[in-house]
Amino acid sequence: CGAGRRDVYYPNVVNFEIVAYDTTDVLGVGEALPFQDSSFDAVISLAVLEHVRDPIKCASEIARVLKPGGELLCATPFLQPLHGYPHHYFNMTSQGLARLFEDRLTIESLGIPPGGHPAFALHWILTSWAADLSGDERRSFTEVTFGNIVESTAQELAERPFSRLSERTAKELGYRFIVSTSKPAHR
Repeated sequence: CGAGRRDVYYPNVVNFEIVAYDTTDVLGVGEALPFQDSSFDAVISLAVLEHVRDPIKCASEIARVLKPGGELLCATPFLQPLHGYPHHYFNMTSQGLARLFEDRLTIESLGIPPGGHPAFALHWILTSWAADLSGDERRSFTEVTFGNIVESTAQELAERPFSRLSERTAKELGYRFIVSTSKPAHR
């Protein structure tokens, strides 16, 4: 479910995808899987649910198409910056991921996969940050030690010259977002 482009094609696997890659078998969206109830022995969904508009509906659809006794392997990011096609909507805590399935499936295990160590998130954030800087700001940034970071307050770090990021990188790495909205007077 969200197969991507596959380097190896297995004839006994249905590659469901939103993009028509040469290895896509069925095109569609995860919130409306075009399969009958209890169709599959297993579903694999890796790094997909953060990209769907409604991960709760998608999780329900995945559970619906699993056969009784069927198995699901699902991985989602938590501390991963903005990424991917076509959009990136929702990162999840371990509790959030479990919550998507716990009313429909039995949670057998919940943990951190090999590529899920916090070092991967830290590396991504720091390399994206550094890539947005140039000259003295980049040099200043790369000379900061972990000790400097731990001993500083977040406010002190945010006030350093190397903290001036492009809007694109700030949105990729942002700690928190805020939205201001209004309800139209008439529809």
